[in-house]
Amino acid sequence: MGLTMLKPGELGAIVTYLDMRERPRPAPMPDSRLRLKRWQPVDPVKYRILFERVGGPWLWFSRLTMDDGELRAIIGDEAIEVYAVEDPRGIEVGMLELDFREGGQCELSYLGLVPELAGKGHGRWLMAQALVRAWRADIARVNVHTCTLDHPAALGFYQSCGFTARGQAVETFPDPRLTGLLPRTFAPHIPIRES
Repeated sequence: MGLTMLKPGELGAIVTYLDMRERPRPAPMPDSRLRLKRWQPVDPVKYRILFERVGGPWLWFSRLTMDDGELRAIIGDEAIEVYAVEDPRGIEVGMLELDFREGGQCELSYLGLVPELAGKGHGRWLMAQALVRAWRADIARVNVHTCTLDHPAALGFYQSCGFTARGQAVETFPDPRLTGLLPRTFAPHIPIRES
């Protein structure tokens, strides 16, 4: 047992890996005024804007570090499906990204809504939409991961949706607010430590 001190400017998170190994029983789709719209092709500029709007409060940054070529190679892959969640006015308020690149499984790479929609039941609708699209005939496993920087209810939400935790890891990385990837005002609940 021990503690590892983080360097100034560094963040740490515990990542939990979860999966679902059996197709869930059919259930009625939860009600929502939101709708999903598949992005084809995916514009990297629009993608980054939505990625930051949805994930910025939780310090999602991985896709923001990529140049256009790297990002296009992923989101333009025919085995990747990117969806925008739209409100009734057509404003993008969430995202879903499904990754079918590994045979026999689907990863829910990104699934989230803007913070203003938290706690209003839309997450159940989005997860139901994700699972309907993920569980295809050749899929034997759907996986997702979350970390301690995500919304505090994220892990419990995934478990309540039928996912089982299978492993954990500790991840450390430079604070994206200090590297300039995200505004310093994001994630005020996570202290910035420069020295």
